[in-house]
Parts: sequence; structure tokens; C-alpha cells
Amino acid sequence: MADSNGTYGPTKIASSALDLVGNTPLVALDRIWSGPGRILAKCEFMNPGGSIKDRSALGMITKARESGKLDPGASILEVTSGNQGCGLAMVAAVLQHPLTTCMSKGNSPQRATMMKALGANVILVDQVEGKPGNVTFADVSAAEKRGLDLVKETSAYYVDQFNNNNNIYSHETSTGPEIWEQTGGRVDAFLATVGTAGTFMGVSKFLKTKNPKIQCYAVEPKGAEVIQGCEVVKPLHLLQGSGYGEVPRLFKFDVLDETLSVTDKESVEYKKLLGSKEGLYLGYTSGANVAAAVKLLKSGKLPQDAWVVTVLNDTGLKYPEVENYEFHDVE
Repeated sequence: MADSNGTYGPTKIASSALDLVGNTPLVALDRIWSGPGRILAKCEFMNPGGSIKDRSALGMITKARESGKLDPGASILEVTSGNQGCGLAMVAAVLQHPLTTCMSKGNSPQRATMMKALGANVILVDQVEGKPGNVTFADVSAAEKRGLDLVKETSAYYVDQFNNNNNIYSHETSTGPEIWEQTGGRVDAFLATVGTAGTFMGVSKFLKTKNPKIQCYAVEPKGAEVIQGCEVVKPLHLLQGSGYGEVPRLFKFDVLDETLSVTDKESVEYKKLLGSKEGLYLGYTSGANVAAAVKLLKSGKLPQDAWVVTVLNDTGLKYPEVENYEFHDVE
């Protein structure tokens, strides 16, 4: 209703879901880690598609349209572990692009449900060596082969997140600058799990241009530490969408300072602590990131008052719970 003079105040209305991507809050996890030092986390689960992958989905599609590689209304195809697919489904719905995604049957069914609800055609591919909840590089490769076959058959635009440099650029121009602004430039270390490497590479590249002394750590599942240079002895783990047992094609070692390893048990422990202490219901990679941040602050490698920044990748609503999960962690 207008005021007594018949005028209205300024509005704050998003024109579409695309305007809701990014600019997520940075939250202090002071109840999990009370100090010394501090763990600060980007709330990427607050993106409209429920994960950090909304950023790269919007970024890659925007660049494809701007470059003329993707015409208005043209079909899109992507291979996904689920989160990128959900982000693309959201973007495709708003921009009216038909979308087909190929996903391993080992990824959580909640993600397939969400993609379908957003209008995507979801093709589930049989696993090669993994099992539900545990997806290996071979499983991803099988989904990728199915996707590439469909690209040949349909001539759909293939997003190709594993090789698309705009995946990195999306985070270099959004997530990284947001972290710098929200911390007032006070960042001692950044760490993140690595799937396609888009988040880790983009954020690390930006932060190191602002301050080369910022330490950047890649978080890997224990037993599948390929970035560290170790042999894969545990290809099955809970960190869906990361730790595939092969160094990602987008990954470059020039921004890496060190790696941190996290077990399944630690990931579950901190996933639960995020819920019971911070009131945040999140996925397993978020638990892994926080577990790694605690390890780093305990290690003595950073100043006692260090601020460690990480990302809370996605909502826990995208996963089944694992109360009866049989842990086979590598010591």
C-alpha cells in the first residue's frame, strides 16, 4: 500500500531465480571451533538449486550463450553427480533450454528427483564398480561415455564441466571476490574438497592475486589422495562429487600449497556437528571441509589467530542418511 502521499518506497525484487545465485552469507562456525583462530564458511547451500554448483551452472551457460555456442532454446546435455545437474536444471528452466543429464545410479536419488522436478530429462547409468552412495572414477566415466554418445546423436550443447574453463572463471569472479569482501581481506587459508576443481581453482586463483601468502589446501578423501600423489587404496567413499581417484583435468598445482586428508568417519562426525551445534543440515563434503579446517587449525601450520575459510557445498536434503554405514576407513 502506498503512503499518505500516494508514493511507494524502493523495492528489492529479484527478476528470476538466476538473480538468487551467489552473494551467499559467510558464517562463523564458532560453536564447532571456539579458537584459537576461526573457521568461516560460505553458505552455498542457500543458492536456489541448493549447492555451490549453481554458480558454475549459471556462469557456464551464460558464457555459452554470449559466445554463440548455445542458441536460445537449444538443447543442453551434461554429465553430473547431481549438484551441477540441479544447477543447470534451474538455469535451463528459467532460460527455457531443454536439458538432459546423465548421472551414475550410485549418486543420491534425491538429486535425480530434484532435476526431474525442474524439468530435466535424467538418464541414470549403471555403476561399473561402485555401489549406491559410493561413486568411483569408473562410474563417472561410464556416465560420461553415455553423455558423449547422446551428444553425437542429438547435437545438444555439451556443458562439459570437467573441461570447461568457465567453471573456474565462475568462482574466480564471484565466490573468491565475495570471500575477500566479507572477510575484509583477512584470509589466512582457504580449503575445499575437489571434484571438477572449479571451486578450488577459481577461489584460490583470486585470493592469491590479492595476497600470495594465503595458503590454499585441497581436501581429499583418505585413501584416494591422488593430488597428494598417493596410490588409490580406497576408491569407495562418501564424498559424492569429489575425490574421484584421478587428478581433475582443470586442476593446476600452481595455486596449491598442501593437501588435507579426511576419513568418512570424520566427514560424518562433522556433518552431524554442523547440525547439532550450528543448526545447519548439510552434505558430507561440507562435513569434510569443516573436519579439514579443524585439523589445519590444530596442526600449528598457521598463526594461532588464523582465519580459515571454506565452503558449505550443499544441503543435507540431497543425501540419504548413513546411520548404518559400514566404515572401512584407511588409517
